[in-house]
Amino acid sequence: MIKGGKGGSRTQSGLIFEGRVDLRTLFVGLKGYEYSENSLFFNGKVVAKFYKKYQLYSILSHELGIDWKERISKKLLPDETIYIISNKTLFIIEMKFQEVPGSVDEKLQTCDFKKRQYEKLLAGSGIKVKYVYVLNEWFKKPEYKDVLNYIESVGCHYFFKEIPLLFLGLSEAEK
Repeated sequence: MIKGGKGGSRTQSGLIFEGRVDLRTLFVGLKGYEYSENSLFFNGKVVAKFYKKYQLYSILSHELGIDWKERISKKLLPDETIYIISNKTLFIIEMKFQEVPGSVDEKLQTCDFKKRQYEKLLAGSGIKVKYVYVLNEWFKKPEYKDVLNYIESVGCHYFFKEIPLLFLGLSEAEK
């Protein structure tokens, strides 16, 4: 599914978000994929690791030897995080599902700052950061055009209800 697409039922090429869900569960039923605890397997090989909210700080301290307090002044708590081993990329995934006007409008404008904070956290580790919003249909309204353009202009990404597996650097599920 490409950005701006409609989404739909589970496909072989993307992860479909129907509201706030645990990212791991989106791989259930995709042929070739399995998960156990915080690891994602494709055809029996570990291809990614999952981290929610505070779990991200365990990779920082235990696996990378990074003390977050020495790099940023306040902990960031992402909705979902997936670290893709093959491309050494940490995807910060924020889900924004709106049904009425509200504070989410302004939250979308913070992606550049947050992406930079995550980059500061991971500086020197060799891990790239991609900051991604998963949005619902609400944000397809014309009044969001400027903010969606801004998100792209600062190197962040957004998708409507689905993230393509290839965007993450993962293999499409076997047919």
